[in-house]
Amino acid sequence: MLSNEALSKELNTLRAQTNKPYSVNFFCHTSPPSQPQQEAAWRKILAPYYEEYGLDSDAIPKGPERRPFSHETADVMEAFKPAVVSFHFGLPETKLLARVKNWGSKVIASATTLEEALFLEAAGVDGIIAQGLEAGGHRGNFLSNDLSRQMGTLSLVPQIANAVKLPVIATGGIVDAKGVAAARALGAAGVQIGTAYLLCDESTTSVLHRRALESDAARHTVLTNIFSGRPARGIVNRAITELGPMNHSVPAFPLASTAMAPLRAACEKQSSKDFSPLWCGQNTSGCKEVSAAALTLSLAAS
Repeated sequence: MLSNEALSKELNTLRAQTNKPYSVNFFCHTSPPSQPQQEAAWRKILAPYYEEYGLDSDAIPKGPERRPFSHETADVMEAFKPAVVSFHFGLPETKLLARVKNWGSKVIASATTLEEALFLEAAGVDGIIAQGLEAGGHRGNFLSNDLSRQMGTLSLVPQIANAVKLPVIATGGIVDAKGVAAARALGAAGVQIGTAYLLCDESTTSVLHRRALESDAARHTVLTNIFSGRPARGIVNRAITELGPMNHSVPAFPLASTAMAPLRAACEKQSSKDFSPLWCGQNTSGCKEVSAAALTLSLAAS
């Protein structure tokens, strides 16, 4: 969601603070064409909420922009040549992927099914992230939108590890050293952990999001498309309960976020999380208010 100018600034800051390898992650979805009828229908569904919060549904500002990885972004990246570039929602087109590989950067990408893993291996990636169904945030599926094909981490990791020759990185539901050990026993070369870090001192998780993670509400997460237009796992709140979790009227990713953004902002001003995307995996038992370093060392104790 960074502009190319902001990306350059962040990478310069990062390079000034460390000479260690680092990774940069990008979504590589296909930007959808304008959907005026779908967007109008979605805004009509949201109109009662706009009225409730005193918002003008005819004056919806442009929402957060989610741009896919592009040659323009690669122009910025080329000066930095990060050690690892990772992708979500598949891979960029062949010439753009080759450009990244020519820098000497290692490329890793998410797979949510065995078929996606085999696709990624054939495309020449250097590692595969096996994203189990338990994982928080956006699903990385790209070959099929059929959610019934999605499977849990303990089922997905060994299937992929047994079928490919690349390192497999397990993610989804892993929050402690025992989980790390279990993933490695199933064939994973390493793990990728998100939810467990959300309460860490360095995390920019909002106060409302932190409260939700610490509450009993975090025990109930679902896949929902109402915040962005693509399935993503988050904690159930009013918006999900009343509009979703999966709503066929939602515009394509990322257009759905445009109409939801004003509602989110209005609610958050009232200290309400009713319309906020509270991304979270199914297992919050490892969430702790400690430094990221302390959590990382505890995970590495397996």
